Amino acid sequence: MIKIAIHAILSLFIYSLLAQPTFADNPRVALQTDFGTIELLLYDDKAPATVKNFLAYIDSGFYNGTIFHRVIPGFMIQGGGFSFDFQQKPTREPVINESNKGLSNLRGTIAMARTNDPNSASAQFFINLVDNKRLDHSEQKTGYTVFGKVLLGMNIVQQIAAEPRGKHPGFMDAPNTPIRILSAQRKKKAN
Repeated sequence: MIKIAIHAILSLFIYSLLAQPTFADNPRVALQTDFGTIELLLYDDKAPATVKNFLAYIDSGFYNGTIFHRVIPGFMIQGGGFSFDFQQKPTREPVINESNKGLSNLRGTIAMARTNDPNSASAQFFINLVDNKRLDHSEQKTGYTVFGKVLLGMNIVQQIAAEPRGKHPGFMDAPNTPIRILSAQRKKKAN
């Protein structure tokens, strides 16, 4: 009887381990900034169109040299759309909104920036500094598509958020000294 109970417990334990989601196959991206590297894990299973769009911009080198142009402490840091001299970069067609996939704008997640049009996101993204559940999809409104999270470098994100702002007319939320994404690249999967 004890052997059967032990076997049943071990079987449940092994099953629970196998049932846990693993992210080994999910794409990863490294954003090398002026302050250090932010490593992202992307949720291509939950936001496939958004991740495909983001990776196309990564692969084209689009984000290299862009800045974090909108930084609001206690909210988020936004980048991916403007050059060092605050010139907006031309983008491809917008991507469909995927905010209804059950992901939440929690601290450390990355989501797509957009206008009031839910399907207007193109290249700009933001990293949540706190839980921003008010940005999530609900029955009353379309949310902002979460498509990944910060794996490493949340301290870099916080450092960017702490920079003084207000020096650049038209970009009052931009850090006084522009903080660049020096390079954005896919990380190779571990074997």
